[in-house]
Amino acid sequence: MATVAKVYVTSTCPFCTMMTNYLHENNIPFETINVQTDRQAAVKLVETTGQTGVPQTEINGKWVLGFDPDAVQEALKG
Repeated sequence: MATVAKVYVTSTCPFCTMMTNYLHENNIPFETINVQTDRQAAVKLVETTGQTGVPQTEINGKWVLGFDPDAVQEALKG
C-alpha cells in the first residue's frame, strides 16, 4: 500500500503551505486536514501529539512537526 501522509494545517499558516507544496513536488500522496475548520480533528491532534502548532504531518505512524523535509524523508523510510 502506498504511503499517504496526513498534514494538519490552518488556513493562514505559511509553513503548512510549504509542507503541502513539498509533498506535492515530491509526488508524496497526502491528505490535508484543516484544524482551523475541523474542531474535532484539532482536539484529537493535540491529544495525540501534545502539540498545538502546525503543520504536523503523520507519515507511516511517525510525526513530523513543522516544515522539515529531512524528517519527511526519514519517515518515508518506514
